[in-house]
Amino acid sequence: MNGLWQQHPLRDIAARVEAGQRLTEAEALRLFQTRDVHLLSALASGVRERLNGRRASYIVNRYINYSNYCILSCQFCAFARKKRNGDGFELTVEEIVAKAREALGLGITELHIVGGLHPSLPYRYYLDMLRALKALDARLHLKCFTAIEVLHLATLSKKPMEKVLEELKEAGLDSLTGGGAEIFRPSVREAIARGKEPAEDYLHVHRTWHRMGGRSTCTMLYGHVETLEDRVDHLRQLRALQDETGGFCGFIPLPYQPENNAIPVSHAPSGFDTLRTMAVSRLYLDNIPHLTAYWVGLGLKLAQLALSYGADDLHGTIVEEHIFRMAGAKTPQLQTELAMVKAIREAGLVPVQRDTFYQPLKVWDGPAPRVIAPASGAAAILQNNLATA
Repeated sequence: MNGLWQQHPLRDIAARVEAGQRLTEAEALRLFQTRDVHLLSALASGVRERLNGRRASYIVNRYINYSNYCILSCQFCAFARKKRNGDGFELTVEEIVAKAREALGLGITELHIVGGLHPSLPYRYYLDMLRALKALDARLHLKCFTAIEVLHLATLSKKPMEKVLEELKEAGLDSLTGGGAEIFRPSVREAIARGKEPAEDYLHVHRTWHRMGGRSTCTMLYGHVETLEDRVDHLRQLRALQDETGGFCGFIPLPYQPENNAIPVSHAPSGFDTLRTMAVSRLYLDNIPHLTAYWVGLGLKLAQLALSYGADDLHGTIVEEHIFRMAGAKTPQLQTELAMVKAIREAGLVPVQRDTFYQPLKVWDGPAPRVIAPASGAAAILQNNLATA
């Protein structure tokens, strides 16, 4: 064990981490309770380097929210609107395709598409949207829908959830988003998202998708009414499903945005809380290979610092984000690729443009980026953009 920690109260946990041993829930809670961010940084950075070397990634992507009309009224959500509200919106398939066409010209390799649980859009709208986007460019990766949206489509279509996933996949769905996890503990879900599906349903959708050969990300919304024990319980359930399926390619902790919603909190997520949550997530989730510092919720400067607390990814260029901004986030609508590269280099790591599954496409390990070509549609889009530049 590193001699620096020989006398530390958490030296037993430090020894287990350095030996590559799995942490227990009690040990994760002890890590959450420590004020020693230097220990957390050192341990989590060691695990990050063991898993991913000295690289940190980003993706060139675009967000599209097809609608913010929603039948639910989650207390924490500032995005959802009812039909009676004057600031709701819904996009036609043609409008979505136009946004995607414009984004392809900017070099994106992924579309990230989610929305509210729309009260009246027909099931065929979602299938038509996927087919139209694949017709635009079959290589474009479509990362769409949360688990709760999939369950909503099952209710809408009066079909089993498994059948809905099959039909979405056939229409062009490439991967599921991880949104909607919030906190799994039932009492917390009742307090912040009454009416949303329970944890078992969220996990069942992802389990089913993974067994179909699909992959997804997973999330946790922290910093509201949950306890540290609730966070550990949430991470435990994600780790257990990953043990079972291996289908999660990355974990994204999401800081609660306290403005513009119905949940009063005494202390919104601080920089300290964000960094310890990143570090403990990296140390405990030993079977999920990548940890994303979501710059939209953190701001790019804190996300950059999170690269020293176990994170190995800054997420994407995004172009247009509504959900966090409507909740009160003051971050920009987009980040340029060069801003991502600069932030990663300043953190002492090698920037890498990745695809949706965190496979490298372009490595900035010299004066000019070096292109790598894995067997993915994203690589084909990148090569085509370079050839026509």
